[in-house]
Amino acid sequence: MALTPAQQSQNVALMFPIRDHNPSGRIPYVTYALMAANIGIFLSMLPISEDQQALNLFYYNYALLPRRVMAGDGLGALLSSQFLHAGYMHLAGNMLFLWIFGDNVEDEMGHMPFLGFYLLAGVLSGLAQVATDPTSYVPMVGASGAIAGVMGSYLLLFPKAKVDIFVFFIIFFRIFPIPAWIMLMLWFGMQFVGGIGTPAGVGGVAYWAHAGGFIAGILLSLPLWLRLGGPRFWRVTDGHPPHPEAQYILPSSLPKVKRK
Repeated sequence: MALTPAQQSQNVALMFPIRDHNPSGRIPYVTYALMAANIGIFLSMLPISEDQQALNLFYYNYALLPRRVMAGDGLGALLSSQFLHAGYMHLAGNMLFLWIFGDNVEDEMGHMPFLGFYLLAGVLSGLAQVATDPTSYVPMVGASGAIAGVMGSYLLLFPKAKVDIFVFFIIFFRIFPIPAWIMLMLWFGMQFVGGIGTPAGVGGVAYWAHAGGFIAGILLSLPLWLRLGGPRFWRVTDGHPPHPEAQYILPSSLPKVKRK
């Protein structure tokens, strides 16, 4: 089973993004619908969560099993596994990343093209995991691969967008903004290093699914980036979404007192 991008980011001094500064120009209906579908399917699974036999059968039918795929069976799981999650934190972490990065990518692609992109990135991420561990019978579930594709697209389209990072180390914690490319490249590097350092057949984190989804997201977004102008698009937008930036300044609830 795959951990979420947030859970993996927490392996390094509990560092993970909590929001970006880039509200979309229109309502991201598809992003919200994908979040609702993931949450709804997870809640519908709760009645069988304590029945291990029923849960195993459910995962056999709908989770991605590389050995089944290599045998030409269970191909539908390349789609269905994208909407399954192994626990509350698994779901919450994935939905956080989708909420942060999905709206701006959907805004540039359009609603239905974004949906096709998301699902295709998820399929390609699953195939990347199958290719690197073809004999595994460990079920792979989660939206992480598809969301990694969204993150790859975000990196290509908006590399300098500001993302607020929460860092907690023992008793120190702080939220501060960094350019998206730093956070996203650090995350991708963790997947690549984790994939190389993890023996085949070991369950827990589908590193190559995440790395594969990230690369797929960049490649699938190249036609859009070129259509927008390629490097000229970066020069015009300075690597940010073409919308006013959110500042997140909260108004004070204290009354103002004039000096005498």
